[in-house]
Amino acid sequence: MSAQSAMHLLVTGANGQLGQCLADQLKAQNIAHTLLSRQDADINDTVVLEKIIADKGVTAIINAAAYTAVDKAESEPDLARRVNVDGPAALAKLSARFDIPLLHVSTDYVFDGNQQTPYVETDATGPTGVYGQTKLDGELAIQRHATKYIIMRTAWVFSEYGNNFLKTMLRLAKERDTLGVVADQIGCPTYAGDIAQALISVARQLHEAEEQNLPEARYGIYHYAGDEAVSWHGFAMAIFEEAHRRGVLANIPVVNAIATQDYPTPAKRPTYSVLSTVKLSHDHRVDASDWRVAVESVLLALAT
Repeated sequence: MSAQSAMHLLVTGANGQLGQCLADQLKAQNIAHTLLSRQDADINDTVVLEKIIADKGVTAIINAAAYTAVDKAESEPDLARRVNVDGPAALAKLSARFDIPLLHVSTDYVFDGNQQTPYVETDATGPTGVYGQTKLDGELAIQRHATKYIIMRTAWVFSEYGNNFLKTMLRLAKERDTLGVVADQIGCPTYAGDIAQALISVARQLHEAEEQNLPEARYGIYHYAGDEAVSWHGFAMAIFEEAHRRGVLANIPVVNAIATQDYPTPAKRPTYSVLSTVKLSHDHRVDASDWRVAVESVLLALAT
């Protein structure tokens, strides 16, 4: 790369909630980028992607494409594998061929959830369902085929876009006076807008390190999540209290704390999936997401 080359990011999965947040921030920061949804191109179609990378002068790939229907994955393992394993493998091969970084988003579901202290990047994995297994296999494929990669595991993603827990809770609160929400699963809610900002910040640092031929370009697996552990029940209460304060909800429903066994699902959820963000903060100066502030931002965005 010449010292003058500008950063140009290729974003896959552009129609997802993370993809839309990435699009917003890349436009706001005036960063050159190309957005690809699955309607534009299949991430397994390397011929199309090769042409885009070459023609646009892409300097890094951010893979925000994923099969995230945790329960449906149990009955659609082949589709989940195509998106979560074959796609990242194809992108990793392109990353190696063009010698550009691949930034890939993974999940807390690669762990079994039996730990009682925040998971660090070197903790043993042990997915309990198809979704988690395909996401782990995707990580392994990237590590096998690419050398310049960032795998960023995150959890409990919410935003103003798509379908997510925050939007579901707001809808249910307007329909019902009483809700039951699981209280024995603990994790860290993470705003997709903050994940987007973290990815862009890391991409910029990697680009600058490459441009200046610096030795400290730090690749590997990282965790990025919210700064405060909470149960789904606690998260729901925080959402309702802020929505009520802002006048989005006229009344806060009664929220009963229920056990996981009272709300059976096809896929097993991790009981504890708190992710430590210390390594990312140390290596890339990216701090954990303040999810309470982000809830305010999302409610504001939904109201406009």
